Formats: sequence, C-alpha cells, structure tokens
Amino acid sequence: MITVKNTPTQVAYEPMQDLVIRLSDRMEALWWSTEASFPQLERQYSQREQRSREVELARLLDALERGLKHAPADEAGRDSLRRQILAESTGYIQRTFGIEERQLDLVSRNGLVERVEEFAGMARRYDPSISAEDIYQASRNVSSMNLMQLLLGLPIEVTPAVFAYSMLYPYTDNYLDDPSIPLETKRGFNQRFWNRLAGLPAAPAAGPEERIWDLVGMVEGQYDRSRWPQVYESLLAIHAAQDRSLRLLRAGAAPYEVNVLRISFEKGGASVLADGYLVTGSLTEEQAAFMFGFGAFTQLMDDLEDVEVDRRAGSMTIFSQTAGHYPLDALTNRLFHLGRVIFNLDGLFHVADSRLLQELSYKAIPPLLYFSAAAFSQYFSRDYLKRLEASMPLRANFLRSRREKLERSRVALFNLMDSGS
Repeated sequence: MITVKNTPTQVAYEPMQDLVIRLSDRMEALWWSTEASFPQLERQYSQREQRSREVELARLLDALERGLKHAPADEAGRDSLRRQILAESTGYIQRTFGIEERQLDLVSRNGLVERVEEFAGMARRYDPSISAEDIYQASRNVSSMNLMQLLLGLPIEVTPAVFAYSMLYPYTDNYLDDPSIPLETKRGFNQRFWNRLAGLPAAPAAGPEERIWDLVGMVEGQYDRSRWPQVYESLLAIHAAQDRSLRLLRAGAAPYEVNVLRISFEKGGASVLADGYLVTGSLTEEQAAFMFGFGAFTQLMDDLEDVEVDRRAGSMTIFSQTAGHYPLDALTNRLFHLGRVIFNLDGLFHVADSRLLQELSYKAIPPLLYFSAAAFSQYFSRDYLKRLEASMPLRANFLRSRREKLERSRVALFNLMDSGS
C-alpha cells in the first residue's frame, strides 16, 4: 500500500510533466494494490426503514416541484423559497445519511453554498448567454477549489483564478465538442490555446477564443508568470492530459492498445492539481499528491456515472470497456477502497476542519457510488446489488423510478439558486 508522509515537505522545483508522470505512476500502483473485496459499510437497513425514507423523499420531491413551478416573481419571495428548499433538502439528507450537525456545519460555516451562488452571478454577468448547465458544471470546480482553500487554511472565496479556471473548460469543451467545427480548425485552436497558456504570442480567432484568452488574462492578473511558473505549467499539464484523452474516443480499440486507466488518472489528477496551484501558487509534495489523487478518484467516479453514455459514444474508460462483458462489481469495490485511502487526511493538512472533511467524504462516497450502480444495474451482478442495497437507505428500484424527477429537480433548484445571484 502506498502511503503519504505526514511531515509536509516543500520540494525543489520539478518540471510539471515529470511530476504528473510520477504521480500517475503512483496512482496506478495504488489502484493495483487496492482490494477488490466488498467494502465495509456503516450499517444495514431494513426494507421498512428504506420505504420510510423513500416516502419522505417522494413527498419532498413533489413539494419541491410545486414550489419551483410556482416560484414567486419578486426577489424577496424567491429568496425565501430558496432558503426554505435548502433547509428542507439539507434536513432530509442529514436524517437519511446520518450526517452529524458538526459535519454539516463544515459547509454552512465556511460559506461553500454562498460561494457557488456568488460564482453563478459572476458567470451570468461575464457572459449573459452562458447556459445554466454550463454554470452548474463550472460550479463543481469552484466547489473543488473552495475545498482546497479550506484545507490550506486560506479564505474561502472566488478569486480571479478560481473564476477563470472554472469558466475555461465549459468554453473549451463546448468548442471541441461542437460537431459543426472541422477537425483541422479544432487542431488549430488547440495549438493556439497551448501557446496562450505558455505565454507565447497567439492571437485569438474571433468568437469563443476571445473569451478564453481573456480568462487566461485573469489568471495572469493574479499570478505573475515569472514568480509562479508552476501555475502555468499545471494549466499546460491539464491541456496535455485532455489532448491525450481524445484517444479514448477511438471506438473499437483493443483493451491493451490504450492505457485507459492511466489516461483517466492523468486527466482527472492534472485537473485538480491545477486547482491547487491556482488556489495557492505552490504546493508541498504531500499537498500535490493528495490533490492529484483526489482528481484521479473523482474522474473514476465520473466514469462510472457516465458508463452508459460512454458506451454509446464509443468513449473508452475502464467501466465502459468492462460493462456488458464482465460485471462491474470488482471495479466498483476497488473504487470504494481507493476513496478511503485518498481521503485519509490524517496529518496531511494542519487545519481543524480537515478531520471533518474526511468524515464527510467517508459518508458521501458510498451513496454516490451506489446511486451510479443502481442506475445501471444491468452491468452488475444481482447478488452484488442486493448486498449493496442492504447497506443503503434507499432501494435501487426506487432510485431508478425517480431518476428523471431527481434530475429535473436538481436543474430547477440550481436555476433558482442561480437566479438569486
């Protein structure tokens, strides 16, 4: 088992490419040393307990839908509705998943929800045409960077670098995913974007590139290139990892033709590593290792959540490659165990809230993985799902039957929160 030293060590400068290679090697070794046995979960639920929580959630979703459908037109009324919905939803999550008040206090005391609302307002002012879905996706990175600030003992705020980095990838992803743009045009953009991140002369083409160039300028306004070189090297590292990840889109490639696991680790790990550098400018060895591991782990969580979409698109991940050929039971077990290792924060960060964040992570990871497994039960063995379901407060059939409604409520709730920013 790979362990992280407890004494923070500020290491000498290391080229970012070398650091990403070293941390990817480390994650691969950690993955293969992680157990594939069924995880030890907190408790067992009777079907009566599960039904009770399902009835409560169904009522909450109905009330939420009614409230959002007839949301007040005035800002005072909408603000009251926002606070009511947030309180009711938080209360249900707390009761259902056994979250303690002191753990929940970590979120409220540090203003993590308020920072997402603040970011949404900033995004709307920056680009009134941006979609709510893009803001939601970008806000997930804001939350990740806010957690980095918390762990590093920094103020929880949407700095220019936090805003710019979180906005960059909705723009670049939307551009690269647009089927109407020729491949050669996209390649030209990729080269110009690389030059812009590297500080080389690169004039933007008209349209989205102008905003992308402007966002890089916001980072430059906060971090001088000569003083903080690793900030820009980390941006180049995620650009390179995303470029390599395009190889995953090659449908029909043999399992050993592309190292899918490593590319996923590089892409996810480099992304959150960049979060860390953009939050604080420089990182210790232990901080960099944690952030890379955090990103690699959440990338695999996303890959499990997107297994069906990836299979249809021909996008290769360890889950989409395996699904339909072998049960995903053992891979998901490894992910459970990997999360416990990654979020073992003992001695890594010297802030009082690190222990609470570790506890909250341990509470959140099993339900999130279970929700993905429940949504795609056809890719798991029946016995595995039954065993997993017995340790969860909601049954798989209920989650599948309410999946669309849960998604609609999430989008509508985010739109409501966004409108108040």
